[in-house]
Amino acid sequence: MVDSREISLQILHGILENKTPSAFSKSRITLHDDDNAFINMLVLTALRHLTYIDKILKSLITKKLSKQNAIGRIALILGSAELLYMQTPNYAVINSYVNLVKQKTDRYVGGFVNAVLRKISENKENLLKADKGEFFPQSFRTLLRRSYSPKIIDAIESASILEPLLDITCPNASSAKRLGGITLPLGTIRLASKGKINLLPDYDKGTWWVQDFSSSLPVKMLDNPTGKKVLELCAAPGGKTAQLLNAGAKVTCLDISEDRLKILSENLSRLNMKPERIICGDGLKFLEQSDEKFDIIVLDAPCSATGTLRRHPEIVHLKTSKDIETQATLQKLFLQRIAHVLLPRGILVYCTCSLCREEGEDQIKSFLSTSPEFTIIDLKPKIPSELSAIVSPEGFVRILPQHLESFGGADGFFVACLQKVK
Repeated sequence: MVDSREISLQILHGILENKTPSAFSKSRITLHDDDNAFINMLVLTALRHLTYIDKILKSLITKKLSKQNAIGRIALILGSAELLYMQTPNYAVINSYVNLVKQKTDRYVGGFVNAVLRKISENKENLLKADKGEFFPQSFRTLLRRSYSPKIIDAIESASILEPLLDITCPNASSAKRLGGITLPLGTIRLASKGKINLLPDYDKGTWWVQDFSSSLPVKMLDNPTGKKVLELCAAPGGKTAQLLNAGAKVTCLDISEDRLKILSENLSRLNMKPERIICGDGLKFLEQSDEKFDIIVLDAPCSATGTLRRHPEIVHLKTSKDIETQATLQKLFLQRIAHVLLPRGILVYCTCSLCREEGEDQIKSFLSTSPEFTIIDLKPKIPSELSAIVSPEGFVRILPQHLESFGGADGFFVACLQKVK
């Protein structure tokens, strides 16, 4: 019999103690849908509220848990998340985690977990009243301070703690009508559905694909890609590829990950779309060695992915300034090799799902300072007036989670369009 709480404990232990966010996907491959749904909700809820839960535990625990008793700490985090935010009956939560900890450690740690969870249960109402919606640990706030004021960081935090809704790109009008939902500015459909994707209307017809509003913006910034030769770097899982193909572009997809390209191929097959080529390889080597020229290059650059923190709340507990610096160095290398394969008057679309200016505005400004053959294309005319806040003074798109808060938020994203004029 599957113990969903035990699997949740293994996943959260892997994320917080071993710093391996991939533990999330690898632990649930063969589980029943209901088990997966519970595990998903439990782990994500614990991560979204971890900063406040840690404060609660520090106030209740007078002695530090030893490293050997890390299992006890993870059980307390999960138990607290269930007691405070998931409306699970108190007795079920306490008994389950106490028994689980006893099996994995000893009765003394089990008794300790029992005592702490009972205190939380007894004081639940006051603890919830004291919750100020804290999501970001101090380390993540410090990281963001290099790009934003405290007021903006507070707004990002407030908008990011909410569970994201489902966004879909659907060029087919009749399918869009059947899907329902609300239509966001620039055409993305947003659904409140939390059910299985493949049970939504017209899934088998291949008339739509899942794509966050922010992720859809880079391709929408292009004037008319019909018939143009497009190189899409870091292309998987294929949302932008589908947009380009739907617009009639001749697309060459490249990604370094064979597994991610397999997902891209499966996605495009469902959509009855076929790019010119799919290449599994190192993008930097391709740019350096290729003699082929392209009208458009879409570089969805490797990045810290801090903009996806609504979907991946573990990011706020794992990412460091070193991660940002490492990705920024890689992005710079990509940009330095772009001109070689871009035709005169060609367009470069540079984008990252990062909140950090080092991977967005600062990166492009640095590139332009050493690349006089490129000029900025102002994206303001492409953005409807109700979204004018997402356009920077330079003409870049910088979207933060709170910019679409009235619709339920959005992923953080940066987009710049440049033209090779020399």
